[in-house]
Amino acid sequence: MKRILAGLTVAIIAAAGGATAGHWLMHDNDAETAHAATPAERDAVARLWTAAVTNPDGKPQSLEMFKDHPVVINFWASWCGPCVEEMPALSQLHREYAKKGIEFVGLGVDSDKNIKAFLQKVKVDYPVYVAGFGGADIARAFGNTAGGLPYTVVIDAKGTVLSTKLGQIQPAELKRTLDAL
Repeated sequence: MKRILAGLTVAIIAAAGGATAGHWLMHDNDAETAHAATPAERDAVARLWTAAVTNPDGKPQSLEMFKDHPVVINFWASWCGPCVEEMPALSQLHREYAKKGIEFVGLGVDSDKNIKAFLQKVKVDYPVYVAGFGGADIARAFGNTAGGLPYTVVIDAKGTVLSTKLGQIQPAELKRTLDAL
């Protein structure tokens, strides 16, 4: 019985390792990755639109207003250095692509208190909502199995995930994705 349990444990660990390796090979997390929509991604998009979020003042909000629009969702936190570093580039891209109808949304994986204090010090040109630690679950639904921040997702007007990016955005790469919309 112990050998069976030991063998089963090894098999589970091997399968998890294979799944993780496959994810990293299929989704290069050092570059923005374009891929076809999967049922899991469609579920993630549906979950995003119904997520419980608030504005920085703690008032409940809905992301459903972004449904049927191309949107860049950026998961971030006030304590995340790379998140803060990329915000000026995201703000610039937001200004540049607003005339094309592309929305940018910051989803804070943080407390409303921290985000409100942060936004009083740092100007951000796009809407920012507080998802709290539930935001990490939403990001995971989009394939962020590492749970790292920042994590950026580009969704077209039909609700198809066009790209995901773990780590700081590369403005030129994100522009290529947005120019294709």
